[in-house]
Amino acid sequence: MYARTGDEIVVRGTTAGVVTRDGEVVGVHHRDGSPPYDVRWAEDGRVTLYFPGPDAYVRHLTHEPASMETITDVPSAPVAPQAGDGHVRSE
Repeated sequence: MYARTGDEIVVRGTTAGVVTRDGEVVGVHHRDGSPPYDVRWAEDGRVTLYFPGPDAYVRHLTHEPASMETITDVPSAPVAPQAGDGHVRSE
């Protein structure tokens, strides 16, 4: 499974009486689009970190072909600076 920001996650109920949930992917943590995702759920607007299970699928809402070279999503969580990356002066 892979997703990009703006795609829709749909979670189907696996038993009778369980309601289908859906939400918008608002954050992708891996450059290849693999889980987990930050999802804004449609029913209440909450944003949660979501690890999809077998009852979930992604609806890709953009019509542009995705290639690994064009994915520009960045982690939604802050990344700690590393020595030598311009944030820390080494002497």
